[in-house]
Formats: sequence, structure tokens, C-alpha cells
Amino acid sequence: MSTMNIFLPETLKAFVDQQVSGKGFGTSSEYVRELIRKDQDRQNLRRLMLDGATSTQTQSVDESYFADLRDRARHSR
Repeated sequence: MSTMNIFLPETLKAFVDQQVSGKGFGTSSEYVRELIRKDQDRQNLRRLMLDGATSTQTQSVDESYFADLRDRARHSR
């Protein structure tokens, strides 16, 4: 694991310390790692949403689509 040093103004350090103690993180590093993971997830979700928004529609999504999906799920067991 690599090391990274960051410099924060006192107000941000106090906020991080509050989050660490209030949310059960063992260290500020754990808190920052969690923030980075959440940002990665957010960026991945955004990419997937943009990919979906720009893809061509293949089938109309209506009640019959979901009924067919349920039927296929029932019969695949």
C-alpha cells in the first residue's frame, strides 16, 4: 500500500476528525479511502448511465416486457 500526505485547513481536518469518530472509522485514512471508493462508484454509475442514455433502444419497456421477464425468470429455475 502506498502512502499519500495531504494538507488540510484546520476546519477540514476538524470535519474529518468528526466523521472518523462519529461514523466508526478507525483512522482518517479509512475515511478517505471510503470517500475515494464512493467517488469511484459514482463515476462508474455515471458512465453506465451515459452509456445507456446514448445506446439505441432495442425493445419497448412496458408491462408486457416485465411480464415476459417474469415468465423467463420463473421458467429458468
